[in-house]
Amino acid sequence: MARDLPLAGLKVVAIEQAVAAPFATARLADAGAEVIKVERPEGDFARGYDDAANGQSSYFVWLNRGKRSVVLDLKTPQGKARLQTHLQDADVLVQNLKPGALSALGFPNTAMAAANPRLITCAITGYGTHGPMADRKAYDLLIQAEAGLCSLTGGASEPARVGISVVDIATGATAYAAILEALIRRGIDGKGDHISVSMFDVLADWLTVPLLNHEAGATPKRMGLRHPSIAPYGVFDTCDGQAVLIAVQSDREWRDLCDTFIGRSSLGQEPRFATNVDRVRNREATDAAVASAFSKLTLTEAVAHLETSRIAFALVNDMAGLSAHPHLRRTIVKTPNGPVSFPAPAPIFESDERQYGEVPQLGEMGHE
Repeated sequence: MARDLPLAGLKVVAIEQAVAAPFATARLADAGAEVIKVERPEGDFARGYDDAANGQSSYFVWLNRGKRSVVLDLKTPQGKARLQTHLQDADVLVQNLKPGALSALGFPNTAMAAANPRLITCAITGYGTHGPMADRKAYDLLIQAEAGLCSLTGGASEPARVGISVVDIATGATAYAAILEALIRRGIDGKGDHISVSMFDVLADWLTVPLLNHEAGATPKRMGLRHPSIAPYGVFDTCDGQAVLIAVQSDREWRDLCDTFIGRSSLGQEPRFATNVDRVRNREATDAAVASAFSKLTLTEAVAHLETSRIAFALVNDMAGLSAHPHLRRTIVKTPNGPVSFPAPAPIFESDERQYGEVPQLGEMGHE
């Protein structure tokens, strides 16, 4: 007998657009919650980001499956009244309006809590609700730059953006986890809560290791596809021009690599390379020894040797490689323009085979 989805019966109101908040509410919808997406008359601006998914935005299709769309103009009395009706029996409100905007519209946290004490609210912002930059506009790449992530990303010559909206996604995942925590606590004491998650705080938390290294006097440098504190951990080319990324995590693995792959057992014990600290200190010589071994092998031969040695490795793929990857799990969702296939969400539950809801048309629940 199939079990109900874990959040079945939960009502979520989402005043959202772009990526971070929709990421969180898409996961709530995946888990069975009814998610009512409140859109402006012109719609979530992410609907217009591209047309890669059957003529629709890839962002919007990915992050709005399983939701229902209602168009409300929250500057009008009718729109506010309709929102109030939705909030009366809602379990969760997620919003990423600018700080103070919802209060200015007549929905401060105190009033919402008084009207619905079990309501959990989650506000997603760029820099939080207080502090010197609370009113500043913030988007993914801006936060990557402001928090210093770009200084760690790319090659030696210049900083770079991480190739996906990593701050938005990290913030959405953090908000999702916080909402689930609040729901668990509400199940114990019956009380709602107000949560604030800022993109800057999320990324600063993720940057703890490079920050602590900087404050200890060892500021990380951009190293492309090399690891700043482990060696050998980087990309090497085979004799047929293929790139392979290897990761040696311990001194034992290094000795195994020297014995079975490089073919120089004595290198594993040599003082310059005996420990990871030594190898990082002598990174150029370490990498040169590994590169020499790779240069004598084809990709097929190198992969066979690495698998025999049980050394962790990966091919340096692009999106064509991911699209055809034998390990890629996919799901298919219905959209207004037809079905779209994309990578399946990572969690796999033995108790149920997840099916993901349709992507909504703008205002399918009506317009105010």
